[in-house]
Amino acid sequence: MLTRAQKEALVKDLREKFAQAQAVFVTSFHGLTVAESNELRKNLREAGAEYRIVKNTLLRLASEGTPAEPIRDFIEGPTGVAIAYQDPVAIAKVLSEFAKEHEALILRGGALQGKPMEAKGIEALAKLPPREVLLAQLLGLLQAPPAQLVQLLANVLRSFLCVLKAIEEKKAQGG
Repeated sequence: MLTRAQKEALVKDLREKFAQAQAVFVTSFHGLTVAESNELRKNLREAGAEYRIVKNTLLRLASEGTPAEPIRDFIEGPTGVAIAYQDPVAIAKVLSEFAKEHEALILRGGALQGKPMEAKGIEALAKLPPREVLLAQLLGLLQAPPAQLVQLLANVLRSFLCVLKAIEEKKAQGG
C-alpha cells in the first residue's frame, strides 16, 4: 500500500510525463501473464514509450489539466497506460500488434496531442506508414509542381528549337 506522500509523488511524476507525451494510450491488461507484460514493456520501451500500471484514481488525478485529460473517459477496471514520448504511430503499431497476438490486452482509447481517440482510432493510427515515409510523400507532393513547371518550360524551348531547326533546313535546301 502506498503512503499519501508516495501517491502525491506518483501523481506529480505522471503529470510531468503526460505534459511531455505526444500521446497516451489506455489499455486493459486483465489476464496478461508477467512474461507477456514484460514483453509488452520491452517492445514499448524500444519504440520510445513507457508502459505503466497505475491506480485509476491516481491516473485521473494525474491526467487532470494535462494534454492527457481525455483518457479519463477510458479509465475503468485494471488499467495500463502507454506514454508515447516520440512517434505515436510506432507506439500504436506495437500496441495493436501485441493486442492481436495476446487477446488479454484490450485497447480502450487514448489521447493524441490533447484530443481523445477511441480504440478504432488507435488501430487506424497503427495502419499509417512511418513518419519518414509520410515526410517523403509530402516532399514528393511539394516537389511535383515545380518539377512539372520546369518540364513544361523545357518542352516549350525544345519545340521552339525544333521549329528553328526546320526553318534552317528549309532555307539550306531552298537557297
